[in-house]
Amino acid sequence: MILRILAALHTHCFLAGCRPSSGRARSGRRSGDRGQTTAEYALVIVGAAAVALLLLTWATGSGKIAALLDKMVDTVADMVN
Repeated sequence: MILRILAALHTHCFLAGCRPSSGRARSGRRSGDRGQTTAEYALVIVGAAAVALLLLTWATGSGKIAALLDKMVDTVADMVN
């Protein structure tokens, strides 16, 4: 579900041509819409942080990170010896 939300946000933001505001309103833009782009970027950042938290929770719970680090240390130790 989170990935679906992130995909929708990504599609909306990038296909609609959203860009960070340069501080001045475009000629066809209403003054009330100035903060909309900032809010969209904030939502994308929150979504990315949520996905990162889920990935970190899964990785630490499954022991994959510890196994990866052990393998890296063993490989470096073998290269030194």
